[in-house]
Amino acid sequence: MAETGNTKLLIKHIDVSSLASIRAFAKEIVATEPVIDVLIHNAGVAQGFNNKVTGDGLEFTMATNYYGPFLLTHLLIDLLKKSEQGRIVIVSSKLYRFASLNPANINSINPVNYFSLFPVHLYNLSKFAEIMFTQELARRLQGTKVTANCLHPGVIDTGIWRNVPFPLSILFKPIQMCFRTPEEGARTSIYLSVSPDVETISGKYFRGCKVTQLNRRVQHVARQHDLWEVSKKLVKLTPEDPQI
Repeated sequence: MAETGNTKLLIKHIDVSSLASIRAFAKEIVATEPVIDVLIHNAGVAQGFNNKVTGDGLEFTMATNYYGPFLLTHLLIDLLKKSEQGRIVIVSSKLYRFASLNPANINSINPVNYFSLFPVHLYNLSKFAEIMFTQELARRLQGTKVTANCLHPGVIDTGIWRNVPFPLSILFKPIQMCFRTPEEGARTSIYLSVSPDVETISGKYFRGCKVTQLNRRVQHVARQHDLWEVSKKLVKLTPEDPQI
């Protein structure tokens, strides 16, 4: 408020790794807001070597970065459809290129027993899932006034990297000095949220405010559909919930 002079900011609590917290948050928003113009999925974690399991039985990184946004989008979609031009913006990462996902394998999409010497594999996997989600979401929203796009914001100096384990954390510190600031990293998210240039663009991946070509592996339409259907079960969507 002090920086912008905008006194109409509202802050509400949500833990996107918790299905119950997401439902409580969405219930309050639906009860108090007449419309949503922009929904930005920006929450993210990177766990390092060790994964965790949430109380809902979901791997923690996947729950926070992918399954939480998946559920929240469903619960708020009706308010987005009331907008003159609703926009869903999903902050992904170019690190998706170092992952692959098979919805037919539950250990691939919900790796609760996973261990790897590669400390950011689960993060990369969640970003892969986010892009698959974005493209399937865009297809399902065709014919509505809502668009869905994802982006790589650059490598940003935020708290997301605080869990880099020792001794990698020692090597990581000098590299962090070259990272972008959060303000710089927000540029493409803001562009996708407000620019008239992208009013009719949906299902695309942006980098530096420009559409960027994706790896063919992440654009597998059948797997995108299958991931969607399995995700509905894992986040416990019911017939009474809004459907996309």
